[in-house]
Amino acid sequence: MSKLKGACIFGQSGGPTSVINASAAGVIQEALKQDCITGVFGAAHGIKGILNEVIYDMSKEDPYELELLKTTPSSALGSVRYKLKKAKEDETDYLRILEVFKKYNIRYFFYNGGNDSMDTCNKISKYMQKAGYECRIMGIPKTIDNDLWGTDHCPGYGSAAKYIATSIMEIYHDAKVYDKGMITILEIMGRNAGWLTAASALASCKGYGPDLIYLPEMPFDIDSFIDNISRIYSEKGNVIVAVSEGIRDKEGTYISEYGSDLAKHKDAFGHAQLGGLAATLANIAKEKTKAKVRGIEFSLLQRCAAHMASLTDVNEAYMAGQAAVQYAVQGITDKMVAFERADQSDYKCNIKLVDLSDVANTEKKVPLEWIINNGTGVSDEFVKYALPLIQGESRPPFEDGLPRFARLKKVLAFLK
Repeated sequence: MSKLKGACIFGQSGGPTSVINASAAGVIQEALKQDCITGVFGAAHGIKGILNEVIYDMSKEDPYELELLKTTPSSALGSVRYKLKKAKEDETDYLRILEVFKKYNIRYFFYNGGNDSMDTCNKISKYMQKAGYECRIMGIPKTIDNDLWGTDHCPGYGSAAKYIATSIMEIYHDAKVYDKGMITILEIMGRNAGWLTAASALASCKGYGPDLIYLPEMPFDIDSFIDNISRIYSEKGNVIVAVSEGIRDKEGTYISEYGSDLAKHKDAFGHAQLGGLAATLANIAKEKTKAKVRGIEFSLLQRCAAHMASLTDVNEAYMAGQAAVQYAVQGITDKMVAFERADQSDYKCNIKLVDLSDVANTEKKVPLEWIINNGTGVSDEFVKYALPLIQGESRPPFEDGLPRFARLKKVLAFLK
């Protein structure tokens, strides 16, 4: 079978991570090797770059800078949160995408993102098939939330988990400095799935973990929370609590809404804008316990801490990008690259493929059997699952004592 000849385009979408650029490097470097791929393009700000025709010619980039993408945080090409309407409701965006694809002879589309990005991939793939335009479309997983269905874990999660566990170990030592005790409440990302907050338990492997862990998979009760921190404070004089930003009460109300209207704001996909939970709980705890209480929101720091990236995570992110290209040129389309953990004592993950339609808008949550102690901790099974994902250290080159990140020229593509 002859290989489909044409250009490819790559885009990044959703929240950035420490390793999404490693996937970009995997796609770009692998695509540049393929004879059947006649041009390698990057879309500025994901799907918006295609709609607005802001497209970079990645073949113009310095190979050294492309290599540095592996250790450069965030989304080098720019990200976006843009929801495509269903084609039967509004075909405008799809017609524009098809127009741009035809103009640049784009026959391969690689999109790197989370649940919503896989939904975008799936919609475009179905439309191209209906339009009779041959184009191989592959999703590449990315999310620190680790909530993509169909894959053992997601690129980005291991590095974020490593940062969270390390930061908690450092906070643990800081909280022990003074002779007067303190209650420290740590707010960690995770709207509906508690994988990131569960990673705080990895710090416990070294004896410096939180006393209580609350995940959004279980309803949160304020009275029980106060009872728990009061009991531990009276016993130990110090309490460290890790909470997911998305914890809700039994009625389904975000606890962050107790003290803020922030969660009433929605993004393009209808997701609540969360934040402020640590401050809300700290105020309640201070009033109820009369102890010194500090609320710390990890916020954006946990997403792109490349200085604390997991080498395992970097290597797997790169491998996912490479694999997407390799499968596409073999004729595979409408799939997401995923990881399957080998059934052996030593950690190893193999590549597998899952249907985009199965992944789109489906969330994978922490198994309830891994949540223990009446919803205030996680089991050893979680630790066995997560610990291999944070192994190894990835360090960028340094200049003048600071990391040297990739500097892309971002040369706009033009047709000859």
